[in-house]
Amino acid sequence: MRGGGNSNLLIQGDNLEALKALLPFYAGQVKCIFIDPPYNTGSAFEHYDDNLEHSTWLNLMYPRLELLRELLHEDGSIWVTIDDNEAHYLKVVMDEVFGRNNFVANVFWQKTPTRENRTDVSTVHDHVLLYARNRETWKEVRNPLPASESQIERFTNPDNDERGPWASLPAHAKAEKGRRKEQFFTIRTPSGRNVDPPAGRCWLYTEPRFHEMVRDKRIWFGADGGNVPRVKKFLSEVQAGLVPSTLWLYQEVGTNGQAKLEITRLFPGETPFSTPKPEGLLARILQIASNPGDLVLDSFLGSGTTAAVAHKMGRRYIGIEMGEHAETHCAPRLRKVIEGEQGGISEAVGWKGGGGFRFLRLGEPLFDPMGLINPAVRFPQLAAFVWFSETRTPLEAAPGSPLLGIHEGVATYLLYNGILGDRRPAGGNVLTTKVLEALPPFDGPKVIFGEATRLGPDRLRALGITFKQTPFDLKAR
Repeated sequence: MRGGGNSNLLIQGDNLEALKALLPFYAGQVKCIFIDPPYNTGSAFEHYDDNLEHSTWLNLMYPRLELLRELLHEDGSIWVTIDDNEAHYLKVVMDEVFGRNNFVANVFWQKTPTRENRTDVSTVHDHVLLYARNRETWKEVRNPLPASESQIERFTNPDNDERGPWASLPAHAKAEKGRRKEQFFTIRTPSGRNVDPPAGRCWLYTEPRFHEMVRDKRIWFGADGGNVPRVKKFLSEVQAGLVPSTLWLYQEVGTNGQAKLEITRLFPGETPFSTPKPEGLLARILQIASNPGDLVLDSFLGSGTTAAVAHKMGRRYIGIEMGEHAETHCAPRLRKVIEGEQGGISEAVGWKGGGGFRFLRLGEPLFDPMGLINPAVRFPQLAAFVWFSETRTPLEAAPGSPLLGIHEGVATYLLYNGILGDRRPAGGNVLTTKVLEALPPFDGPKVIFGEATRLGPDRLRALGITFKQTPFDLKAR
């Protein structure tokens, strides 16, 4: 890849090759991945081949999902929009790649408010499959949702509680297995009425805990003190966050129709995509799955919505698109965002403009079809790949010598592209005694990658050197 200027990236090129190129630099660093892959519906999309055979489509998705998993942070998550045509098959594939125990939810997004009467059953939703890199870690850091205006309106303060407005919830629960017998007791209301839990139910609390709640004025018996007890939930507590649900209504996050309007306002007279996603949908996902400054990735960038929303919400982002519209639509859209355009979520998040991004075109692949190193590849690119292949961690900085770094007490070296001089064996690509003497010293075990070695196995062993031949000992994905 080539380009310069900003940590936000817009990459034009095949997303599989782009993900491979990103891996040595961004492995384990992406907090939130959103992708909107072609749905494989049999319809002809202008920018995507959306008429693939079922098995071909799954084979297209599998290696990309594997790479996306490696890019995810330990507490990161991936969100994939899909329709009924492939959703259930995709879930099986994602179960295998991410682990079934890391499946979080299948969110139903109401993508249209209208019913289609020209078909047997009108489909008004899409799926959003949500997986965590590690669900146990993710659920501790995922963000709650703020209360909506309609929810806030349900909070009142009839008893002038100093803690502010509240809403009441039932004080009983289903009497299922595991409930303690101490949760079955008779409550005497302030008016003198005796109340038992409804049939098949028990109180939420034991009797001592219930009386503590009464003393703390967290139980409401009605204005006259004779009603069945209810638990007071204060608005100040709810505003700390609501648990996201699996049903997202169009009034909350927008529709495909709204998304088209957002695009046509930016590009009058044309609709770059048939099914763009609304900014509200992406804002909801980023609200839950990331925080300002976190890195967001979309490898099927489409009309550029993910990058635009991430920019407005203060996230760093990487967007990948293969077609010309990466340059003709995605880049112009981001420039409009930088200039302060007021469509989509701009008003809701107080967006006024600013920031920047780098436009990159995917460069030469590391390996040719025969698995040999591409002659156009330079030392920094191969060094990043070698380091990641050896340590499974990203290379922090471009090395200026054959010593790429030290990981867990082992030094990794790369002899390539004349890093020590010319390309002759004595010049640095082949491990010789002279080349070994010229390497930056390290008192410990070493792994040295090179074209060949002139040192015998016994001497390598005595020197604590593991020699690996390029390209044959490199794992090209």
